Amino acid sequence: MPLTRSIPVALVEEGQRMAGICNACRYCEGFCAVFPALERRLSFAENDLAYLANLCHDCGSCYYACQYAPPHEFQLNFPKMLADIRVQTYRKYAWPSPFAMLFQRNGMTVAVAAVASLVLLLCAMFFLLDRSVLFAAHADDAGAFYAVLSHRTMAWTFGVVSLFVVVALAVGLVRFWRDTGEKFGAMINPGPLTDSVADALRLRYLAGGGDGCTYPDETPSHARRWFHHLTFYGFMLCFAATCVATIYHYGFGWKAPYAFASLPVLLGTAGGIGLLIGPAGLLWLKAIRDPALSGTKQTGMDVGFLALLLLSSVSGLLLLALRQSPAMGVLLGIHLGIIMALFVTLPYGKFVHAVYRFAALVRFHLERQRAGPEIGAE
Repeated sequence: MPLTRSIPVALVEEGQRMAGICNACRYCEGFCAVFPALERRLSFAENDLAYLANLCHDCGSCYYACQYAPPHEFQLNFPKMLADIRVQTYRKYAWPSPFAMLFQRNGMTVAVAAVASLVLLLCAMFFLLDRSVLFAAHADDAGAFYAVLSHRTMAWTFGVVSLFVVVALAVGLVRFWRDTGEKFGAMINPGPLTDSVADALRLRYLAGGGDGCTYPDETPSHARRWFHHLTFYGFMLCFAATCVATIYHYGFGWKAPYAFASLPVLLGTAGGIGLLIGPAGLLWLKAIRDPALSGTKQTGMDVGFLALLLLSSVSGLLLLALRQSPAMGVLLGIHLGIIMALFVTLPYGKFVHAVYRFAALVRFHLERQRAGPEIGAE
C-alpha cells in the first residue's frame, strides 16, 4: 500500500520553522500532549509534523499564549499550521488513493453525497414499491419499517457499505502508523493503549488547565468539551442500539420494530438526543470561532460531517415518533439516505480525525516510556 502523496513542501518547511521556534521557547509545554512530544525532537521531518498535527486537539490555547503570534514578525500561528497539515495527512493516508481528492472540497463532497443518496433511494422506493404500501400506515405488529423495505435489503445494502468503510479506515490507520516508524505490535501495548483510551473517553486535552480550552475565543470554556462528549457518546449509543438490535434479530429471533421501552429504542433515543444537541452546539461554536484559527478546508469538512450527524438524528427521531403513520415510508427513505451519505463519506471526511488522533495518542504514551534527547523516560 504505497503512499502516492506527500504534504506540500512549502507547508512542511513552514511547519519546521514554527516547530523550531516553539522548541526553543517551550512556554506552552504544559498545555497539551503536543509540546512534550515536540520537545523530544531536535528536528522535524514530514512524518513528525504529521504525528504532531494529529496529536493536536485544535483548542488554540498556545496561539493566545504565544508572544510570537501575529502581529509579531515571526507570524507564529502554531495551531493553524497544524490544522493545515492535519488536512493534508487525511489526503496522504486515504484509501483508495484516488479518493483522496474528496478531501479537497469536502463540504461539497458531503452535500453531493447526501443529495445523491436521498434522490437515489427515494426514487427507487417511489418507482419500485407499490404506492399503497409506501404511503400507508403500518402497525408495529405488521412489521412497520419492514413492510416498506425488507430486513434483508437493508442489511445487505448497509453491510456492504460498512465493510468498505471499515477497510478504508483500517488501511488509512496502517498507513499513518507505518509512517510514524513504530512497530505494529506496539499499537496494542497494554499500558499506552489503556492510557490513550482513558484520554480519549474523557477528552483530557479539551479540559485545558482545568478551566477548559480557549475555544471559540481566548476565554477558557468547557463548552466544546461537553458538546463533543454529547456527539461522541450519542454516536456510540446509536451504534450500541444497532448492535443490540442485531443480537435481538439474529440471536433471539426477535423482529423489529421494538417497543418504545425496549433496550434498542432507549439506547437509540438517548443517542439521537446526544446527536441533536452535540453537533448543533459544535456548529454554533464553529460559527463564532476566532477566524485567525479557522481554515476554509477544515471548516467545510467539519460542518459537512456535523450537519450529517445532526440530520441523521432529526430524521431518526421523527421516524421513531411517526413510525406507525402514513409518513413513515417517506421518512424511512429520507433517514436511510442520510445514513448512507454519512457512511460513504466517513473515510473521506472529519471522522478520520478520530482514527489518527487516537493512534497519535498511543504513540505519545509509547514515547513517554523512552528516553528522549537529554531527558529520561517520563
